Amino acid sequence: MEFLNFLVSFLILFIILTFLFQAHQKKKIRGQIFELANNTLELTPEEFFKMRNRSFGGRGKALYSNNYNFAGVYILFNKSKDSYYVGQGKQILNRVNGHFTGKGNGDVYADYKYGDDWTIKMIALEGCGFNTLNELERYAIETYDSYQRGYNRTRGNTK
Repeated sequence: MEFLNFLVSFLILFIILTFLFQAHQKKKIRGQIFELANNTLELTPEEFFKMRNRSFGGRGKALYSNNYNFAGVYILFNKSKDSYYVGQGKQILNRVNGHFTGKGNGDVYADYKYGDDWTIKMIALEGCGFNTLNELERYAIETYDSYQRGYNRTRGNTK
């Protein structure tokens, strides 16, 4: 009987410690995502379009988006509705552009088209501390609660 009490106490302690460890890890990752997002340029869609379509060296030169498209995660924030959409792309500038030109999330585009106020942040995968786009996106969706209270329809890719 004494051994059984010890075993039950040990299991309860193990469960509590596991829970505390997981909570600590989540808090650490949230902080990392916020830090990455806060250390990036925040653009309006109009500023994004200007930057994306800017050519270098005048006539016949490649557009910025052809030379500097990168793999990463983007965070679209609807300031009018206090809602987020988080996505990923191997060519992030093309993906962000799609959302504001009707080739991405339909709800994001509709709210943009009808005048909601938006901002855009982009986090490059390279050098961010996460191993894959899926991992970075999944944690960003969780951090910004964009599945429960935003535009995301899934919790992120799991591959």
